Order: sequence, then C-alpha cells, then structure tokens
Amino acid sequence: MTTLASLPTRAGSRILSVGAARGEVVVPNEELVGPIDSSDEWIRQRTGIVTRVRAGEGVQAVDLAETASREALERAGLTGSQIDAVIVSTISNTVQTPSMAALLTERLGATPAPAFDISAACAGYAYGVAQADALVRSGMAEHVLVVGVEKLSEIIDPTDRSISFLLGDGAGAVVIGAADEPGISPSVWGSDGSHWETIRMTNSLGSMRDGEPWPTLRQDGQKVFRWAVWEMAKKAREALDAAGVEPADLAAFIPHQANMRIIDEFAKQLQLPDSVVIARDIATTGNTSAASIPLAMHRILEEHPELSGGLALQIGFGAGLVYGAQVVVLP
Repeated sequence: MTTLASLPTRAGSRILSVGAARGEVVVPNEELVGPIDSSDEWIRQRTGIVTRVRAGEGVQAVDLAETASREALERAGLTGSQIDAVIVSTISNTVQTPSMAALLTERLGATPAPAFDISAACAGYAYGVAQADALVRSGMAEHVLVVGVEKLSEIIDPTDRSISFLLGDGAGAVVIGAADEPGISPSVWGSDGSHWETIRMTNSLGSMRDGEPWPTLRQDGQKVFRWAVWEMAKKAREALDAAGVEPADLAAFIPHQANMRIIDEFAKQLQLPDSVVIARDIATTGNTSAASIPLAMHRILEEHPELSGGLALQIGFGAGLVYGAQVVVLP
C-alpha cells in the first residue's frame, strides 16, 4: 500500500524580528473635539489618548504594510524570496477581493508564497501569529511574514462619539521562523458572536446601492469595556497557564491598544509586578486595531532594548467579538 509523504515537524517557532510603519500625520485631541462636542480632557480621561497618528490621503494601507514588512525582513536578514507564507490581518482592504496579502507578496518579491488576509479586527494579529506558528512547526513553512495593518481613518464618521476619536493608522510586521525550542506558546483564541453588533459597521456595502452612506465604525463603548476587562482578563490568565508561566516571569505585557483604562485594569487583575513593562503605545498612536500589538511591541523594544529575549504576554480582542493571546519570546 502506498503511503503519503509527511513533512518534518519542528520543536517550535519564534518571532525573529519586528517592523513598523505609523501614519505620518499627528492628530491631537483638539482637532477632533468640535464635531463630537467634547474636550481634550474628556478624551484623555476616557481613553488615555493624547494624540493619534493617521496616514496621508495618498497613502494606502498596503503602503504601510510594505514599509513595516521591509523593516522586519531587513532586521531578520531575509529577502522577500525567503518568505514561505504571507498573512495579513486587516479590515482596511479597499476591495473585497483580491486580498491585500497577495499584493503585498508581489511588492516584496515573495511570489509565489501563499498569501491570505484575516478579518478578525483587533484580534487579527494574534490569529496570524497562531497560524504562522502552526505552519512553521508543521514543516509547511520555514519563514512566515505576519502583518497587522489598518487605515481606519477611511472608515470614520468624525461626528461619532463612540469610536471615531480613538482610531489611528499604521502597520506592524513580524517574521516568524523555526526555533530549537518553542518561542510562541499555545494560543488561546476564540469568538463570541452573541456580541456581534457591539463593534460594527453602520451599514453594509450592499446598502450603498440603495443610497445609504459610506459605512463607518461604531461601538457600544460600555459593553466593550466590560467585556474586555472581565472576560479578556480571564483569557489572558488562560494564556499564561497554557505557556506554563506566572506573571512574574514576564518581561512585558503587550495588550491590544484599545483604551488606557482597559490596559490598566488588565494589569491589576493579572497582578503584574512592577518589573513587567506594560505597553501603552495608545497614548500617542491611538487604536490601530490589527496593527496595535506589533506596533506596541516595536515601540517597547525601541524604548527597552534590554527586553529582547524576554517573555511577553500579548492579547488581542475586538469586533466579532474575537480574541487571541499567546506568550512569546521577544525578538
């Protein structure tokens, strides 16, 4: 009887490098408060955001993805031709199809690597890391590029008080490769569609044929806050358990940059010691959905290069409602 060939499995994978691209336009709170009848103080108290960055009118999300990816490739000492798969997490693709990943793969010279998009919003980067880890450990890929990228400024209603003032533009990219020991823990991920309308678009693309306006993002802020603080803190603890580590073993905590109050409450519930550096990139970058975790990782390593090689707990959560978390070794 003929048997099928199998791929050689590997002991583990790890993040080899990280790259970033931020919108070049700095937008302070004062520029946004008029249309939402608010104030700089109100935004700071509710979210911790002082400024957010947004891309210029001529910059597309894929441009940000390319910039971040090229930095990650350079830092990993690789060329595009050495990438075996490209995974892009985004809700900012300008077309339903083809995928942004396919275009990015062509720009980077990674063709014919398989390429696909993930639509998991703020959890999308963690989803991509989970899939890249599986691809590498199974032997299906040697190096995988994972990108979280958003140009959320294109789907904002400036008069919306629920979410418009939170959002920014940017991209973060990591290269994940084989390792002799696991550098990415088992992922804790899932979804809860019963809260599907909590973070949503105002209408569908199809409704535009009937004269409805361009769809924009909206959220039920209080429901999102409660769900994130109480339910996602549990998932963060599950991720620590899956990795077999305690909070004191961490060098850094890198949550999705949704809201400074959520980040601070996470730290309290996880009882993180003072030795753990907590990413608070949201203060000057804003909420960049799928891009927020790799952007925050990039920033934290720039400010604290001594954390390289340490353990970081990362967790993404958002529209869907979807979530994903892992403990990773920092590049």
